[in-house]
Amino acid sequence: MTALTPHMFLQPDGWVPAKGYANGMLAEGRMVVTGGLVGWNAQQVWEHQDMLGQFRQTLINIVAVLEAAGAAPEHLVRLTWYITDKQEYLANLRDFGAAYREIIGRHFPAMAVVQVVALMEDDAKIEIEATAVIPHG
Repeated sequence: MTALTPHMFLQPDGWVPAKGYANGMLAEGRMVVTGGLVGWNAQQVWEHQDMLGQFRQTLINIVAVLEAAGAAPEHLVRLTWYITDKQEYLANLRDFGAAYREIIGRHFPAMAVVQVVALMEDDAKIEIEATAVIPHG
């Protein structure tokens, strides 16, 4: 791996390629780990009540934390999403994809999406944990 290639997507032989995420990532460098970030703004004010609006803000929040560490979206190696309504997510899948590509780009690390009963913030419909690796050099 070089400084221009901070990670390698892992695609086992014979597996159908994953769409919108990676099955695995190999990375070397300094790690950046976020807490569970939600879709409120920097002042912890909710601007959106819908999951898609909160998703967009959550991605913006992730990028801000990455930037604080000197990282960028292309350094992401894992995202874990916690959502409160699978049907709301699936009904807006195209819009989620468009928002993701607008804010993160065409970089799709290892991801998991899990439906949960509730999140700690009562108004939150989505919470995302992110892990990034900044390459050495």
